[in-house]
Amino acid sequence: MKKLLVVLFSIPLFIGCKKVKKEQEITQVVVEEAPKKEVPFVWKGANIYFLLTDRFNNGNPNNDINFDRTEETAVLRGFEGGDIQGITKKIEEGYFTDLGINAIWFTPIVEQIHGGTDEGTGKTYGYHGYWTKDWTAIDPNFGTKNDLSKLVKTAHSKGIRVIMDVVLNHTGPVTDKDPVWPDDWVRTGPTCEFTTYENTTECTLVANLPDILTESDEPVELPDALLAKWKDEGRLSKELDELQLFFERTGYPRAPRYYIIKWLTDYINEFGVDGFRVDTVKHVNENAWADLHKEADYTFEMWKKKHENSVLDDNPFYMVGEVYNYGISSGRDFDFGDKKVDFFDYGFKSLINFELKYDADNDYESIFKKYSKLLHTKLQDKSVLNYLTSHDDGAPYDKDRTKPFRTANVLLLTPGASQIYYGDETARSLTIEGAEGDATLRSFMNWQDLDSLPETKKIHEHWQKLGQFRANHPAIGAGKHKRLAKSPYVFSRTYEKGDYRDKVVVGLDLPKGKKSLWVKGFFGDGTILYDTYSDTEVTVANGKVILENDFDIALLELVE
Repeated sequence: MKKLLVVLFSIPLFIGCKKVKKEQEITQVVVEEAPKKEVPFVWKGANIYFLLTDRFNNGNPNNDINFDRTEETAVLRGFEGGDIQGITKKIEEGYFTDLGINAIWFTPIVEQIHGGTDEGTGKTYGYHGYWTKDWTAIDPNFGTKNDLSKLVKTAHSKGIRVIMDVVLNHTGPVTDKDPVWPDDWVRTGPTCEFTTYENTTECTLVANLPDILTESDEPVELPDALLAKWKDEGRLSKELDELQLFFERTGYPRAPRYYIIKWLTDYINEFGVDGFRVDTVKHVNENAWADLHKEADYTFEMWKKKHENSVLDDNPFYMVGEVYNYGISSGRDFDFGDKKVDFFDYGFKSLINFELKYDADNDYESIFKKYSKLLHTKLQDKSVLNYLTSHDDGAPYDKDRTKPFRTANVLLLTPGASQIYYGDETARSLTIEGAEGDATLRSFMNWQDLDSLPETKKIHEHWQKLGQFRANHPAIGAGKHKRLAKSPYVFSRTYEKGDYRDKVVVGLDLPKGKKSLWVKGFFGDGTILYDTYSDTEVTVANGKVILENDFDIALLELVE
């Protein structure tokens, strides 16, 4: 923080006619500037980093092989070594903070099936985390519970929230090492057709992906294979006692979804994770999501009461859902063809928005105006999570990575929460020779490029500047948008909640050299602003500010 050094010289004093002489004194007083207002964390404008646990950073090479998962796989379809410790190391190094990240979402870390299977794209292991064998255990390829505890604590110490990816829809595939769950737990057919509500929810996503009977309220016994596993691991009585207490407290029937809800919320109870990204939302009866949210919210509040010194703020538990192909223009409803469901009514604060990639090449004002309007009308008090690339979207925006700067501008300046997919900020290749299907989207993080290629460093720096500005200003993601000038393009964002007010101005597609940005009616003459992109302080005069640099972007904030 800047400090002002005030030097006071005492001078001879004259009182009436009498001269009073004093020794000359030099007094130094350090006056600190008033601290900046603390920036509140707002989920509606969060800057979320999404990574595949196995593909981001290998923090512990000693856990790379477990359960004899040693058979040769198709390209990028086996475990590559990334783990929880690797994520924590990057948090400690400040990688996420420098990128302006205030929440991290990583793929599921629960124990995966031990065998591999071929879904038509070659032999595959559960490196991605979506093939659960045991919801109550962390897969040793990803790490341990101690590793997860350290990750959450480290993230929280940096003001970063932790979002766990959770699966309630299905178990992992059946293999020679992984028996199918009992018939009263799962269905093994038919496969989904996606034309009606029923043939989207009461079906298997693909062949050999047993579907949990999430709509059922019929009590079931635990699978023998799971009981035997717990017994071998010496935790059978502990798990059974905890289940007994859960069902006694809640009064729920011992139906499949309630067992899994208990197991998922245990991660909140034990580690204090801040949110869930919920997988395959539209394939599950929506009432199950209301149940999950109720128990997650309850557990989070109980955790905060037990850990008062570790609570970051008063935000409730966060749930964002993956309703595949939901778009923001749909408002609150998702249309199954024969039925519409408002998933926001079943515990979701936000849904992943599959629409931005189609909007991304429109002019900036069209994008920003559309999103701001929808988020403050149809989706008032709710939000969307915008993305341009992801782990399972085979037609991402800019797949060849020819427009990394525009990608950043669109993703990080569009109203709503943003999802940076690992490697967006380093132009990690999405086209890997020999990889089939979604595997091509899931290569290991390109740390070497970031360390050695000047162009990659330049791209990364752009993402950092935008990300930090976004993190420091909730107005960008959660505020209201207004165009101030058409050419050069200048817009404002304003966010207000209680006593907190945030105002910023952004200019895009600016000319090189000397440029004038119109801010009249938003910032008055004499207002001192700071352009965080060029590291320049400017003063508003005649309704505008003048900048002179070779950048085509300006990120203006008030000088406190």
